Amino acid sequence: MRTERNLTRLDRVFARLDREPERPAGLDLPRMSRHRIVLFSATLAFYLAIVVAVLTTSWLVRFDWQVMFFRPYQQWPEIHAFLDYWVVLGQRGPTAVMVAAWLGWRSWRQHTIRPLLTFGAALLLLNVTVGAAKIGMGRLGPHYATTIGANEMWLGGDIFPSGHTANAVVTWGILAYMASTPRTRRYLSALSAVVSLSVGLTTVYLGTHWLSDVFLGWAAGLLVLLALPWVEPLLTRVEGWIFSVRELWRARRAGLAPPVAPAPARMPQPAPAPGGDAPPREPVGAARPARAPAYLAPGPHTPRSERSPVTPAGSRRPPHSERSSRAATSPRPVAGG
Repeated sequence: MRTERNLTRLDRVFARLDREPERPAGLDLPRMSRHRIVLFSATLAFYLAIVVAVLTTSWLVRFDWQVMFFRPYQQWPEIHAFLDYWVVLGQRGPTAVMVAAWLGWRSWRQHTIRPLLTFGAALLLLNVTVGAAKIGMGRLGPHYATTIGANEMWLGGDIFPSGHTANAVVTWGILAYMASTPRTRRYLSALSAVVSLSVGLTTVYLGTHWLSDVFLGWAAGLLVLLALPWVEPLLTRVEGWIFSVRELWRARRAGLAPPVAPAPARMPQPAPAPGGDAPPREPVGAARPARAPAYLAPGPHTPRSERSPVTPAGSRRPPHSERSSRAATSPRPVAGG
């Protein structure tokens, strides 16, 4: 009688995951199309406009001071505790760990490291561009401002643009960038937009950033996401190199590396004939094949090539000058003497 085990909901989820197909080779990743180039150019123009407006101490700087004097954290203190936790969604460490764990699971399931490589490239671009802007302009935050109405530039600060805001745009936007279907990409794009907008406004509520810092952070993060298709060819080459190194390491570990061919054994060269040309000599230190040791009787020996031929009727022992001289000089004593 055939019986089947009742599957729980968790068992059905894992069974569905086991049937998940591998990531296709030609996955439709965002390309640098004409529409994307136009959007990148518009975002870059917005970025430069914000920088110029702050450098010239325009109306945007005056509006920053008005928002700071309004003190939103005192106007709505009941949401302060919640926003203290919500702003963590823009911190680099916790968000990078969560997103990297998800992309690492996808890489393992789809047998590719492209999601992790793309995320690493996005974080690298974010650190370089935003970090250089922070250090280069050195703007002080609202809590450290010294002159009312001033732009507080080049005073050793590091808040322009907002790192929390730019990190929220890139970290959560990379999920939409790596989505496998257009529908999922639209949903994740909307979710990342809500998170990044709310994180940026939360920093203004807490008083840690000017409003212009948040504007520039949104633009900086969006520029990183829009520029990712330009690095896709490099990521393809890096992924191919990593996989080739992995296959070579596996082959060596399994002992499948091609064996080294042994050196051919050298045959003994005959002695040169009298008056003939000498055979070529072996170079010093040349490797010779090991030969089994042969049993030799005690006493000096000469090579076979230097022994004089003897006839079968005579003695087979080759003449030895030392033995004959020793027998002539020391005669054997006569017995009974």
